[in-house]
Amino acid sequence: MSNSNTVIGNVLVHGVGERMTRRFAGMVVGSQTLVVFLGALVAWAIAKSQHDTAHTSYLVVGLVLAVLCVVAAGTLRRPWGVTLGWAVQFATVVAGVVLPMMFVVGLMFLALWVTALVQGRKMDALTARHEGIPEQ
Repeated sequence: MSNSNTVIGNVLVHGVGERMTRRFAGMVVGSQTLVVFLGALVAWAIAKSQHDTAHTSYLVVGLVLAVLCVVAAGTLRRPWGVTLGWAVQFATVVAGVVLPMMFVVGLMFLALWVTALVQGRKMDALTARHEGIPEQ
């Protein structure tokens, strides 16, 4: 779709992926929204039960991250959409500082994100070859 894509190895880092890349990446970051939202609720509830004064901050930051997941899923047709997706992945891993289980969740979604970008590019290349379109 765009010739200004930045690719490291076979992983899209910046730019607009083709159809299947966008679909796979959108599914990953879209489903991540629910998990991040629930993680924010858990962090808020635990902090509130321990009378931590930052409990509201945990909820607000978690909700902002969940909204960014939705925005990332919706902007994958823009050159900065994939970059925002990467930022969301790393922010989810960093959320493990507040809620340690989010390290595991963040790493799982990071692995799914990388898989979506790699396998999506492979499927797009196969589709282009099958349809006789030259690869980009």
